[in-house]
Amino acid sequence: MENKNVIIILAIVVVIIAIIGVLFATGFIGDKNIETTPFKMDFMEGSFVGNVSLENGKEKFMHSYEDKENKITYNISTVDNSSALMELYQIQGVGYPEVRTFNGNEWNIYFTQAVPNNNSSNNFFNNNVMNIIIGESQGEKQGYLIYMIIDGKSKINATGNMYGEAYTDYFQPLLESLTLKESKNVPHIYEEFGLTKGQFNQQMDLLQQYKAGNTSALQGAQ
Repeated sequence: MENKNVIIILAIVVVIIAIIGVLFATGFIGDKNIETTPFKMDFMEGSFVGNVSLENGKEKFMHSYEDKENKITYNISTVDNSSALMELYQIQGVGYPEVRTFNGNEWNIYFTQAVPNNNSSNNFFNNNVMNIIIGESQGEKQGYLIYMIIDGKSKINATGNMYGEAYTDYFQPLLESLTLKESKNVPHIYEEFGLTKGQFNQQMDLLQQYKAGNTSALQGAQ
């Protein structure tokens, strides 16, 4: 008799767990107060956390969005070779990335800082340093770039690592929501620098020499 009661109790527990799982999956349990903003472009679609508005959508392959309440700007673009761009950034001081995979797409995630161009020294001493998270994903035919720029006066905790509020509550949910699309006539990365393809390849060759230990390789680079 006692064993029978135990079996009944266990069966009830299993049913309760199953019901809770369904409620979470259907949204009846969870945080319903998280506001999201969907967006859609020719090369990408997904959703931001928060109330985010399109600020500049004139360019087909580059859009800018803003979360005014949290003082966050998102710049999203696509080029043929985003990996080359990040290599150049690393030479300029951007550290090595954290690598994560979302929806089958591998993302290199970088954390860096910058000071606004206007009155730079004043902004630095007034703690108006912008924290920046960069997500870069290179596909077979094109690369995707997301810059999340957090103003120094934002209320968001922008600690420059995977555990800060900016990443866990805003950037990672964005990456998890994304669908990446293949585009035609994607801008060439060398065009972004005003170079010909040959000139850009020469610069990249010098960069590879520098990374291999020839620190003088970049001295003649223009």
